[in-house]
Amino acid sequence: MTQTLIAVDYTADNAKQAFVESLRETGFGVLKNHPIQQSAVADIYSTWQRYFNEGDKHDYEYNKDTQDGFFPSSVSEVAKGFKQKDIKEYFHYYPWGQCPEALRPQLQSYYDNATSLAAELLSWVESESPTSVSQHYREPLSTMIKDSQQTLLRVLHYPPLQGNEEPDAIRAAAHEDINLLTILPAANEPGLQVKGKDGNWLDVPCDFGNLIVNIGDMLQEASGGYFPSTTHRVINPEGSDQSRSRISLPLFLHPRPEVVLSDRHTAKSYLQERLRELGVI
Repeated sequence: MTQTLIAVDYTADNAKQAFVESLRETGFGVLKNHPIQQSAVADIYSTWQRYFNEGDKHDYEYNKDTQDGFFPSSVSEVAKGFKQKDIKEYFHYYPWGQCPEALRPQLQSYYDNATSLAAELLSWVESESPTSVSQHYREPLSTMIKDSQQTLLRVLHYPPLQGNEEPDAIRAAAHEDINLLTILPAANEPGLQVKGKDGNWLDVPCDFGNLIVNIGDMLQEASGGYFPSTTHRVINPEGSDQSRSRISLPLFLHPRPEVVLSDRHTAKSYLQERLRELGVI
């Protein structure tokens, strides 16, 4: 039977159960009628499209130690197991980090709203976890991110394809996220795919207004593998769509560094291990 991803109505009586079941079965949950305002997302997309096109982005070059600021395509991530860099550039926003002051209020407002919703979704995941799984959570999932300075909002720009890209390079090669959950409003262009249990790639519903949520490695670690971290990618557009940019706005939910995920890892030790694998530290 072919797996499909169906958007869950956030306001429905069974939203919690349906959402967590989707996460468990596919690693992804898609929400509609959620509290994040579509207009706020659209405004960020248009503002940051201008910034990436003509802004003084190189004035905010990233800090290697703190990982905040602008990451040009020359230092883009190489997915684990791949040789080519992803075709993308991005800006890492933390409330404490560098950011053009004119753009900070817009991002901070979205950061606060999305983090608040994310805490609720983590509480859904915990309440729907079997006792055999939840008894191993060292603290409630939603409080793992409380007062965390590590939760990251990334403004991603996939530039138009020029035709001279490296062979086999794509916008985002198949990878898993490091964090607990990733919260992602549908991008302004399609391309996001998730790998199903049968090994086939599924298109993630990209209707503008949907909110896409996926499991990261830290939740897989904390749940003893019950919630699987999901392999996903962003494929290159074809035909005339190659001339179009793609903006994406993932919020990566990170616990405080001292949070114990398992007998093997704290959040800090796990993050450092993965950043070294990615070659960004």
